[in-house]
Order: sequence, then C-alpha cells, then structure tokens
Amino acid sequence: MLVVFFVVPALRLLWLSVTDPVPGLGNYTAIATDDVALTVVLRTLGMAAIVTVVCLLLAYPYAYLMTISTPRWRAVLIAVVLIPFWTSLMARTFAWVVLLQDNGVVDTLLRGAGIGPTRLLGTTAGVTLAMAQVMLPFVVLPVYTTMRGINRRLVDAALSLGARPAIAFLRVYLPLSLPGVAAGATLVMVLSLGFYVTPSLVGSPKQSMLAQFISVQVNQLVDFGGADALAVALLVITLLLLGGVQFATRRKGTRANSAPISGGIPL
Repeated sequence: MLVVFFVVPALRLLWLSVTDPVPGLGNYTAIATDDVALTVVLRTLGMAAIVTVVCLLLAYPYAYLMTISTPRWRAVLIAVVLIPFWTSLMARTFAWVVLLQDNGVVDTLLRGAGIGPTRLLGTTAGVTLAMAQVMLPFVVLPVYTTMRGINRRLVDAALSLGARPAIAFLRVYLPLSLPGVAAGATLVMVLSLGFYVTPSLVGSPKQSMLAQFISVQVNQLVDFGGADALAVALLVITLLLLGGVQFATRRKGTRANSAPISGGIPL
C-alpha cells in the first residue's frame, strides 16, 4: 500500500518535474532563480516554524495541567483538545474568518481591553492564530503521553537534594519530556508546510504559502512541470526536517546512554 499510494506518486512527481515540458532541470533552475518562488518557500518555512513555537508554548503547560488534574478534570481537558477533530476544517476556518474580521468578536474584545483597533484578518498574526488552533492537538497529545510516563519522584528527589524548583524542572523534568516535545513539534512542522485552506481563507496573497503557490501553477498558469518541481522541493524539505529530528534524537539518546556512572547513579 505504501508503494502504490506513496512511492509511485512521488516517483511520478519526480519524473514529471524533470521531463515536463522538456527534459532537464529547467523547472528546478526556474525555482532557484525565481525571487517569488524563493520568497514563498522561505515564508512557508517561517510560518511553519512560528506555528510550531506557538503550539509548543501553549501545549506544554496545558499537557502538564492534564497530568496533575483529577480524573474528571482530565477528561474535560482531553475533550477540549479532541473537539476540533469532530468538526470540519473548512467550518473551523470560516469560523475564524468571522471571529477575526474587522469589528468581529476578537476585535471587539481587544478594543474593550484598550488594544486596538487591531486588524487580524488577512495578516500573519491571524493566519498563525488559526493554524495554531488546528495544530494544537497534535502537540498536546504526544507531550501529555510522554509526561504521563515521567516518574515525578525524580523531581522530588532533586528537590530533596537542594535543587530549586526551576532547576529541578530544567535538569530533570524537561529533558524527560523532550521526546514528546520533539514528536509534537515534528508533526506540527510537517503538517504546517502543506497547509492550504487556512492561509487561503484567513490570510491574504501576502501570506500565501507553498501549497497555494502550487495551486496557482496548476490552475492558473497550467505549469504542471513547475508545480511538480515545487511539490518535490516541499517533499525534500519535509524529509530533511524529519532526518534532522531523527539525528538529534538519536544523538541525544546516545549521549544519555554513555553518561558516566558514579556510585551507581548517572551524573
């Protein structure tokens, strides 16, 4: 199934990118020399990175709250995270259009707080907010799963040995939760690279991302070879990100396993 539904289409994209309209690397050369294409690629990477950071900042304390809550409140918090999966992405995006429009709910609340008028619809801030809301569950769930398996007695042991709470968190709890953070960040980063609906509806042409640029190449310019080359470039970027995360995770695990031992306790 992987070969039929992933490998074969990917190879066909690669083949068309070097054969349409003429054989050669002209499509890739056009991307490398096109300021618009390079700007869109960099914007896509930057937007994905911003959304990933925002999701991590929101998801980490939320997941930690889930680990210390009572079972009843934990069920409520999990339900809040899962509710977005029960609604259509299109419906959620249109809801953000209504909320973020001028004189909308968010603008009215900001005006009431003395901040404003603030334009959010058609801006990078609005796109980031809408994308982060969609991506947040993909960080909360892996981080929560990792945190749930952390033995909190290790933090208590650090505190009993004289470590301040902040130091105990940074030296003990945070490193143990990093696998979940890495998994969530990777999911959000990879999924954000291919976002199409939310930037199209909430953003403006100034916030267009790579998926939108590919759509323009196909539907308006009828440049299938250029679109295939952009799709291959997006796939290569994704694979490089995944490879970088895998390398960093393995290196960290190797360093942890080779830590010196003193008196039977890892230093």
